[in-house]
Amino acid sequence: MSDPLRDAADTMRQVRERCVWSQQITHRDLVPYLIEESHEVIDAVESGDRAELREELGDLLWQVLFHSAVAAQDPDDPFDVDDVARGLNEKMVRRHPHVFGDAVAATPEEVLVHWNAAKAAEKRERRSALDGIPVGMPELAKAQKVLGRAAKVISIPEHVDGPASEADLGDALLGLVAHARSQGWDAERALRERLRTLEADVRAAETSA
Repeated sequence: MSDPLRDAADTMRQVRERCVWSQQITHRDLVPYLIEESHEVIDAVESGDRAELREELGDLLWQVLFHSAVAAQDPDDPFDVDDVARGLNEKMVRRHPHVFGDAVAATPEEVLVHWNAAKAAEKRERRSALDGIPVGMPELAKAQKVLGRAAKVISIPEHVDGPASEADLGDALLGLVAHARSQGWDAERALRERLRTLEADVRAAETSA
């Protein structure tokens, strides 16, 4: 019986070995395509277009297969898509002891406790709550991630008079960007610099603890 996932991996391997363009591609070369394909998946999800979502998920999967094919040819530390899948499977089993073990989780909050405990055990080398946050994340997404981590270390004040819904939040953010534009300010830079201050505060608190 045909295995579509295995067939796709084999197709990628042949493309890597026989296509003169693909032969020259490195992991770094693929980064812009990975970002683009990820955003196209997001667009398909948010538009509700099922056919588009299926196609874009395939394009995103192709990026995983491409990176794996490039990695398989590394002379010093090769791994292939089977290694990637094996590692993923092992990690997901570890992080779901309530599914594959004897642990119990009756609520999403309890699931998160098991997930975080397993993740902490895997990442023992991390010294800060901020370790592991990708530097290249979009600033707004990074801000949300940093705030979540920072709240475990320092007190984060919340504005109680904020927007009442996600739609209102979108309006408020757009209004702030419009205000920044009218003042000649760089909204991305403003958030980026504020995040640097917050990150420094977190690391200082961790050092003094």
